Formats: sequence, structure tokens, C-alpha cells
Amino acid sequence: MDCHAYRDLCCSYPCQHGGVCLTEGFDNYVCDCTGTEFYGRHCEAPTLSRRIKLWLKPRPSTMHNLLTNYEWLWSIVNNIPFLKNFIMKNIILMRAGMVDSPPQYDNEHNYITLDANFNHSFYTRTLPPVPADCPTPLGVAGRKDLPDLDILAKNLLFREKFKPDQRGTSVLFPFMAQHFTHMFIKTDMKRGPQFQWGGHGLDVSHIYGKDKHDEDLLRSFRDGKFKLQTINNEEWPLHNKDVNMKLNFFDFVPVMENNSFALGHAFFNNFPGLFMFSTIWMREHNRVCDIMKKEHPEWDDERLYQTGKLIVLGETMKIVTEEYIQHLSNYHYQILYKPELLFDVPFQYQNRIALEFNHLYHWHPLIPDDFIFGGTNYTLKQLLGNPGIVIKHGMASFVGSLSKQIAGSFTVKNHPHFGVKVAKDVIKHGRELRLQSYNNYRKRFNLQPFQSFEQLTGNKKLAKELETLYGDINGVEFYVGLLSEKLRPKAMFSETMMELGSPFSLKGLMSNPLSSPKYWKPSTFGGAVGFDLVNSATLKKLFCQNINGDCPEVSFRIPGFVERQEETVDECYRNCSEYEEL
Repeated sequence: MDCHAYRDLCCSYPCQHGGVCLTEGFDNYVCDCTGTEFYGRHCEAPTLSRRIKLWLKPRPSTMHNLLTNYEWLWSIVNNIPFLKNFIMKNIILMRAGMVDSPPQYDNEHNYITLDANFNHSFYTRTLPPVPADCPTPLGVAGRKDLPDLDILAKNLLFREKFKPDQRGTSVLFPFMAQHFTHMFIKTDMKRGPQFQWGGHGLDVSHIYGKDKHDEDLLRSFRDGKFKLQTINNEEWPLHNKDVNMKLNFFDFVPVMENNSFALGHAFFNNFPGLFMFSTIWMREHNRVCDIMKKEHPEWDDERLYQTGKLIVLGETMKIVTEEYIQHLSNYHYQILYKPELLFDVPFQYQNRIALEFNHLYHWHPLIPDDFIFGGTNYTLKQLLGNPGIVIKHGMASFVGSLSKQIAGSFTVKNHPHFGVKVAKDVIKHGRELRLQSYNNYRKRFNLQPFQSFEQLTGNKKLAKELETLYGDINGVEFYVGLLSEKLRPKAMFSETMMELGSPFSLKGLMSNPLSSPKYWKPSTFGGAVGFDLVNSATLKKLFCQNINGDCPEVSFRIPGFVERQEETVDECYRNCSEYEEL
């Protein structure tokens, strides 16, 4: 298409490599290439220094293949501290450096404004919205009318047959993901999908409450601890009828007074897995307070509470970095949480949550339709709004069961029934906020844009379906692209999901105040004992130190799971009958 036929010549995104398009009247535009290390009419030509960097820098796919193979090599690297630290430092700097700071764009303007930086009620944007007067919703590519949401749901979302994760991920993982991300992804739907009500970072508000009022409702005001009750010889949060915190249930979930509990996040009564994680962290806080009370008998309730909160946040970041992200990456290299690695280099200890990060974190296909606890089969419908199931079976039995059940694969036609509406809303909100095309996001994160639907999907039938729906590979929407892209070899997700998600994750973790030189020291955590609690934290210890009796299986991967050979997995994604019938 000839972009000169349209009022806004920037609709065709003529500027490459991060160049900014600026119209000059109605019939001309220029590309601002400042800071891109490219020049030319469309910022298409690299400078000599940039050309050398591009020549030396391996492609993301090359790096992924290197890190997920050659186990013998990485076993050596992992045992050489200075080399291991050097690699981790550079991973952080490269990944975090891809996230704009300060933020440039908000959800209402396709150009820089002061609100983009100062209005924290907005999600920030990695790419600006598509100009409102473009000929198609994605600029100039694709159809003038995007596919009907109900048709998308039928053709791409609804689960016909459960598709398990090919890497043996346990169901414990998606519940960890959902519990963890709800502390910083908090959309204010009363105002609109571009608004959020959180603090733009890791603040453990999902455990402690959204504000001081809610925190005070959860506190005992004795020795810094939470109020808990004993049921079946285990400690659990109080019933909400005795606390009266505001709860947020799905519309279709019946609210039962004796099966609703006072938790730090209003949503967490909807899933037993979220209730489980909230409970275990509340127990951990109280355990930490007991330890610090012995170390500091002179401390009052408030200081024990605040220090316990700092330690729990530190433990969270340690576990998320070294186990959660480790599992996501599937690297043989052992990822580290060592904030001190950045103390000798300039680093911005500030963060803003991006709309795109919010959208890509909708992983509902990972949730199966059926569960087994204590030898009893439950449907997903029976679990919704029923946190008391955890109490019925006990913490040890429940977490052990989640660790032994396989999660779903993030792919098409694998959304559980309740997740279909959520996914439709995500796509709808992406349209309302005019997210750019999937290929534009690949270019933004230094990935080659897809040239065809089959290259995107690795599946001929799915490629044909998408071409019918969208017409042009450059007209594919953001979330649909994430869902449709073929899985990366030896990974849970696609290349784009990992290359977009990783920078946001590492920037959020390492820009946290706790990771800064002013905070990251023993005195912040009450001395050497508290600091050691943070530095020695593991997922297994989190559960085992807060469960009476024998420790259950605690794992993000099903015990004894043997990965299939990569060629077989890829072949199945292309040719197995359940994938062909798209």
C-alpha cells in the first residue's frame, strides 16, 4: 500500500530499528534516528560500530540453543564463580537494557507526553498505540475489520482436548505464576484496561494487603505476626466473616461464608492454588518473625512485622529468579539472584509495568480441566471459589498433588472454559488500546519479523486459518500471535513470549529497591540471620519449613519426567492429529 494515500503517513511504520516517525504536513514524514546507531531515510543503515556489534552478537535463537544444550559445558561454568557471575551480570544488563526507562508512551497518545512518565495510574507502553486514523486497525496491513471475537474463540481458544506441556511442567508452576504476578499486574477495570492500581513492582502486597487498612485487618499486632487460626492441626488464614476484607469473586462463583478467607489479595479465594500460596507465605512470615524475635528481643511488634515483610520479599525474589525463571528458561546455566553484581555499573532502580507485559501473562491454557487430590477427582469447576479443598486435604497432600500433575501447553485450542472469556477480553482490550502488530513487537525486541503464517505457526492448517482471519502476516494481533506461534525448542513458550517476557521480568526484579546498594545489606534484614534467610531461600524450604510432618514433593517439573526428543516434539506439533484438527 502507498502510505502517501493516507492522512497519517506514519501508519505504515516506515522507520526501522527504533526510529521515530514524525509527520511534516499532510504529505511528508521524517524518521528521527537519534540514539539508534542507524541512519538513512528510514534508519535502515547501521553505523560502522553498530555493524560490528551486529556481526559479533549472536541471534536470540543461537543463544537459546547454546544455553539449553551442552550440559557438560554449563556444569563446568556453574562451578567457576567468577565466570558464572560475569555471565549473569551481562544477561541482566542486556535484558534489562531492552526496557525503556524512563517510559515514553502511554495508552492515549502515539507520541511522547509528560503523562507517560508522571501518570502512574497508567500502564506504560513498549510501543505507542496505532494512530487512530490509520486505514486498518494495525496501520496499513491486514483487514479493515478484525475477526469477530466469538469466531476467534471457536477457532483458536476453546479447548477440545487437553494438550499437556511438552516439558513436564507441573500445575504448581502456573499457580505460582498467577499468585506472584497479581502483586504487580493490577488492572483497574472500573476506569479502563489502560489503568492500574498497583505500585508498578514487587511489593508483596498480594500477601500483606493493598494498603495499610487491609494490612491492619490481617495483623495480630503481637510479635509482628499475622492472625491465623488452627484447623485440623494446621494454621490457616481467618475466615473473612471474622475480618471483613473486600473480596472479588468470579460472577459465576457462589460465595460461601464458611469457605471465604481473609487474604492479601481480593481475588485469591477464587482458586485453591492461590489460597495455598497465600497461606504458605503467611506461615512463612510468622516463622520469620519468630526467628527475628529470638535475634532481637528488644524489637517491638512494628519492627518485627516490617522486617519480616522485607525478608519475605527477598525470599520471593530469590525463589522467582533462581527457580521460577530457571524453569521458564530451561537453561543449563544456573541463573542467580545476586544484586551486588550490578553495584559497579550504572543501573536505574525504577520500574513501570507495561501493558504488553500484562497481556502476555495470560497463561490460562496451563490450567488443566481435572485435578486429583487425596485420590479424589475434581473438575476445574468444582475448584473455582472453593479454597477449603486445601484445608480438607491438608497442605502437604495438596502441594504434593499439584507437583505431580502436568500443566497444559500454551497453544491454540487449549483454553479452559473459564479462561476463554478472559482471553477474549484481553484481545478486545488490545484492540481498544490499539496495540501494534505482532511483527512490530518482534522487531522491537530484535527478532526477525515473520514472513508467512506458516513460519509463525509451524502448522499448515493453523496458518491457513490465520490467513483467512487476518489476511496479512503483518496484520496479526499481539495476543493471537503469542498464542499461535510455534513453541521454542526446549522451552515452555514461543521465542517471542520468552524474548519479550524476560526483559520485563529481570528489569522488575533487579530494579526493585531491595536489589539496590542502599537496601541490599544485612542490616536491612535484621542482621546476618535475616540476610541468610533471604540468600538461602528455596521453593522446597518455603513449603517444608511450614508444614508439619514429612515434606511432600515440591517441584515445578513432574518427578521423573523424561523430555521427548526435540525432533519428535516439533514433528508432533506439526503433524499430530489433535494439532492438525485446528
